[in-house]
Amino acid sequence: MELRERSIDREYSAEQPVLVPRPHAARKGRGAVSNLQGRYEVNGREEFDDGWEAGIALGDAAPFKTQVTDEMAKSILSRNASPDIPFKVSLNPYRGCEHGCIYCFARPTHSYLGLSPGLDFETRLFAKVNAAELLRRELAHPGYKPEHIAIGVNTDAYQPCEREYRLTRQVLEVLSECQHPVGMITKSSLIERDIDLLAPMAAKGQAIAAITLTTLDSEISRTLEPRAAAPARRLRTIRTLTEAGIPVSVSVAPVIPFVTEPEIERILEAARDAGAVSAHYTVLRLPFEVNPLFQEWLETHFPERAQRVMNRVRDMRGGKDYDSEWGKRMQGEGVWADLIRQRFTKTVERLGLGKLGSRFERLDTSRFRRPLVVPAAVGKAGTKGAGQMALF
Repeated sequence: MELRERSIDREYSAEQPVLVPRPHAARKGRGAVSNLQGRYEVNGREEFDDGWEAGIALGDAAPFKTQVTDEMAKSILSRNASPDIPFKVSLNPYRGCEHGCIYCFARPTHSYLGLSPGLDFETRLFAKVNAAELLRRELAHPGYKPEHIAIGVNTDAYQPCEREYRLTRQVLEVLSECQHPVGMITKSSLIERDIDLLAPMAAKGQAIAAITLTTLDSEISRTLEPRAAAPARRLRTIRTLTEAGIPVSVSVAPVIPFVTEPEIERILEAARDAGAVSAHYTVLRLPFEVNPLFQEWLETHFPERAQRVMNRVRDMRGGKDYDSEWGKRMQGEGVWADLIRQRFTKTVERLGLGKLGSRFERLDTSRFRRPLVVPAAVGKAGTKGAGQMALF
């Protein structure tokens, strides 16, 4: 295999060899099947088969090892004004996610780092090691007004490296100390580790959890979201959190036509039986580099239905692969989108499940108190005095 590099806007000359694309090979434990370049790259790279690897089976693709880099972030809270999202403030302790979900809408953010939204996104991670300190600084600011914070929106706050880094744990300790409301979103059973913090907060109306349950089929899950907890394990997590008094919602996301879509009713029933009290869904979104990455995954794992899937996706996006317009991007439009909406709504009503968004809105912000102790380093940003004033 040879890798040729060229300028994005330069054409190949007639003397150059014809490139023969090499079929993609799935890698065990990884979602993406390629390291597709990000849209901000200066040079373009294309693989072609030079004959040297003719005897290597496609299933023998070299593994990508996970690398985690410590990062000193400059800020930690992200704010949005999106009318179709039930929260305005979010926090992500990590960049990149080892769960490797092929549909992840956050994949394109790795392009900003000069890395691939493909395999790089799930193998080259960044840990914001000063996340708790930055959060404490934000909460200590005299102008800060408490509003529920969603944790784990872009990348899962409980991905495998959290066992070692414990950044999510540190963030929750700060929020618990300040009696600040929080909503956790994850597909990992590691959230059970923090029940000792979340349960007392939930008892005061300050914490909820949402477990993403895309499919009940472990075989599909193994390729769709390879390093996330198995579906059965997620159901057990819903039960464990519920028994601890933590309200749990199930996020059926994304709904993928002809892949996970046939399971909508069964997923909701299983989640309700496990203790979930509300539900939410989104249909598959394919922004930027997620689109080619997902289609590569389809051709690799479901070649016999790849065209059908994409045809239905386009039916729900006005003939396009994606439509980012607010009000349409989450649930789509057209006959197929309406059918999914009706199936979901009727099943939720039959099972007595509520809406995820309303649970966020009911979190209690009235007991919030600013941090009493602010690290000395915060003084450089001019907020140390604000923390001291909280004592009076």
